[in-house]
Amino acid sequence: MRERSIVSDISTLLPLFISGLLCIGLSFLLWQKTTTDPTFVTTLNEVSIVFISISGFLSAIIMVYLVAAAMSMKRNRTTAIDSLSKVTQKMHHFRNIVELLLRSKMWLSGLKEYIDEEFSGLTFFDVKEFYKGKSKLAIEFLQENHHYADTENLYLELKSLLMTHPREKSLPEAIKYPRAYANEIVQKWLEHKCGSGLWYYFGYKYGIYKESLDYNAVFERHQEKIMTLAHSIDAEAFEDSSFNEVFLSKLGEYMSQEVIPKLLQFQEKTGRRVPGMLRYLYIIFLVLIIAGVLLPLLHLLFSFTIIALVISYALVISTLFFISISLLPFLSREINR
Repeated sequence: MRERSIVSDISTLLPLFISGLLCIGLSFLLWQKTTTDPTFVTTLNEVSIVFISISGFLSAIIMVYLVAAAMSMKRNRTTAIDSLSKVTQKMHHFRNIVELLLRSKMWLSGLKEYIDEEFSGLTFFDVKEFYKGKSKLAIEFLQENHHYADTENLYLELKSLLMTHPREKSLPEAIKYPRAYANEIVQKWLEHKCGSGLWYYFGYKYGIYKESLDYNAVFERHQEKIMTLAHSIDAEAFEDSSFNEVFLSKLGEYMSQEVIPKLLQFQEKTGRRVPGMLRYLYIIFLVLIIAGVLLPLLHLLFSFTIIALVISYALVISTLFFISISLLPFLSREINR
């Protein structure tokens, strides 16, 4: 990775270095020509109109492209924001369901106290990443002989879904439902497939855990609220569902495979910076406008010294040369990024 980074830096800086040398060399040659051949000054002045026209034409093309690309990005971002708002609301409903399940009586007696008191500060992420050695509490937890039929892992997983940042160690009294979730916590949910525990415990392995997870112990009014929230998440997906192990399994699978991945996807789209290609073209646009249009135009209007045209010609020619040798590598890096 280190060698690849060095190669990438060289491929980025080499065209700039060569173009810089060309600019210096052209400036020196043009200036030397004006001092040895008095008629060359007249030639530069006569060519300046054509030079301004070419630079202006190229600048206009780039400007139109930049404006069109900016408008397209704005439309895409607006669409992404609208989609993100809908997915975020689904995540709010799902976390509300998780909160009701977490605080219900479906858990084995003593499990909550065991996790919340004896292992206070332990998170699902600590347990899943025990191999990194960052949490001694996680290693101690894994070495314990548990008496809750492995349902403590589901309890920790559901707790993680009520967190709003990976570094949180305990849940607040009032669960937060932010306008936008931090990318860090969404990435953790996705990385560790949070939500899929419901599918595993109530679906794939329910025969093993049905004696340890009594979903009927959830208050009836809470069951009704959970079903209402599920229909708000996706009325079609949960149309014929009733509160049972099949529903809980389906809900976990839906959230881990549909909602959380889309939540991260739309958040990344709305937070995306201006693409490197647009920044690249904008710099080219500025050089062409300043050196190719404004500088020679001011020279013609105010009779600046001929050095203004020399610098103008050298900068624009070296810029065009820079485009010719850097555009393809630049595009390759952008495509592969």
